[in-house]
Amino acid sequence: MILPYATTTLDRPEVGPFDGPPAERPAAPARVVLPDRYTDRYAYPLVVLFHPAGMNEEAILESVPHLSRQNFVVLSLRGPRAEAGAESAYGWRAADFDGVEDYFLKAVAQTRRSFHVHSERIYLVGLGEGTLPAYKLGLGMPDRVAGIAALNGPFPKPNDNPLFRLETVRGLKAFIGHGLLNQAVPMDAARHAQRVLFAAGADAQFRTYMAGERIEPDMLRDVNRWIIGNLNAETDRLILRKKKAKRRRKF
Repeated sequence: MILPYATTTLDRPEVGPFDGPPAERPAAPARVVLPDRYTDRYAYPLVVLFHPAGMNEEAILESVPHLSRQNFVVLSLRGPRAEAGAESAYGWRAADFDGVEDYFLKAVAQTRRSFHVHSERIYLVGLGEGTLPAYKLGLGMPDRVAGIAALNGPFPKPNDNPLFRLETVRGLKAFIGHGLLNQAVPMDAARHAQRVLFAAGADAQFRTYMAGERIEPDMLRDVNRWIIGNLNAETDRLILRKKKAKRRRKF
């Protein structure tokens, strides 16, 4: 069954606590987790989470504490295809992507209306098969996202159209983490993704782990460090520009 994302109306996202399962509620295709001591006075980075195959937008929230308990608002989305023979299990096969972009944009817009999110600090984090939508959405609209993190997953294959335009991806931040023992997605495929992005001018980091197909806590902790490093570098650049502008005004 393919979900009709293009016609889905998202209600206000619910808040999933870190210390236990979320409260009972009607099934919804999007979930939000707020950081500890959330305050509307601060514009938080937004991490959009794409779960592995066979999971859903709620089950993957158990991974969020390994990413961070306090640095981000996290939006978790559901894959478009229900997995046969499994309850509440979904996937992200590329053939089923019709409507995913619209679903993503609506969910992000609703989250921004509900919570204080920085519009220029939106990071897409794909886990396992969830790297497919993270790559496709991020490369398709690099002006709307700050970076892409892809853990233990495949790189999408172009169909009739190229995945991205070279001039738009230049400077995009990317983090690729891959298990050395991953037999589902060969290491060469992950290396290929880095080479493609690097050739396009993206800032693509690559890291390997002594792991198989599972998303290990160390991978998520490294994604947290990578995002925080990007934010700190961005802050340093702004401070430097302000200092230069101030010196110019003195002459």
